[in-house]
Amino acid sequence: METPIAIDGRRLARPKKTRSRAQVLAPAAGIVIAHLLPLTLFYTGTRWQDWAVFVGMYVPMVFSVGAVLHRYFSHRAFKTSRAFQFMLGILTCCFFGDPIGFTGKHRIHHRYSDTRNDVHSPRQGFWYCWFGSLFDDGLTDDQVLHAASDLTKYPELMWLHRYFYVPALILMAVIFAIGGYTMLITGYVLSWVVITLHGPCTVNYFCHRGKSRRYATPDDSSNRLWVSIYLLGEGWHNNHHYYPGSARAGFFKGEIDGLYSILKFLARVGLIRDLRVPPQSVIEAGRKGEQTCA
Repeated sequence: METPIAIDGRRLARPKKTRSRAQVLAPAAGIVIAHLLPLTLFYTGTRWQDWAVFVGMYVPMVFSVGAVLHRYFSHRAFKTSRAFQFMLGILTCCFFGDPIGFTGKHRIHHRYSDTRNDVHSPRQGFWYCWFGSLFDDGLTDDQVLHAASDLTKYPELMWLHRYFYVPALILMAVIFAIGGYTMLITGYVLSWVVITLHGPCTVNYFCHRGKSRRYATPDDSSNRLWVSIYLLGEGWHNNHHYYPGSARAGFFKGEIDGLYSILKFLARVGLIRDLRVPPQSVIEAGRKGEQTCA
């Protein structure tokens, strides 16, 4: 019997292998195929409508991972209704994965950031950080559920945890019905590879390397301006690791945070509420830290 993860403790029972070979190869094959399919567009050609969908997917994809999975589900940086929470969960399944699975793994990452128990630390090498944790992160489903126990009380989120692929398949079918093969590959598959897959991997790797740090956190988290431009504010990672419960990652003037702007708009129209921001003590601590951003 596996020892559950104690989120309030310091020790993590992480088995060396938790999945069968088939369970590891299936997502690996999917990722390889997703990278190969766009090459067929050199043969089929594309239309401007296909690229319009590609561009149109950018904000929803970045928002679903950065604002919803990361800031809301994992860190509870704002509040919303149960109905809208479910809608947000469907959105994340369309583009990345289910809230419970992401939340459990991400909370474990924060507890053991850049230690041997981290599920995606660059200290364990580029491959492990960038792709390895997508294939086999060494965590059982029971451990992930334990880490996200506040979400497992919602039957609708548990359904998404079991059938996370259903919303994505429905969206893919709709895109194919509207625009055919080239729109599906350009507008969904290619954008998924460029934004949804490699976006979080970019944060996991580059934002845990470098010396752009305002705060003396116990891990290697760093701030990256170019990552924040790419992912609408998710590059202010040292800020985030110092005060992870904030809906705003860019704490200071000049630290652009497009996701926070979207969240403020959603709050104004009443879809979300109680956005958490860093207290003045956190801001003052950051002013005393290093100011460089690469």
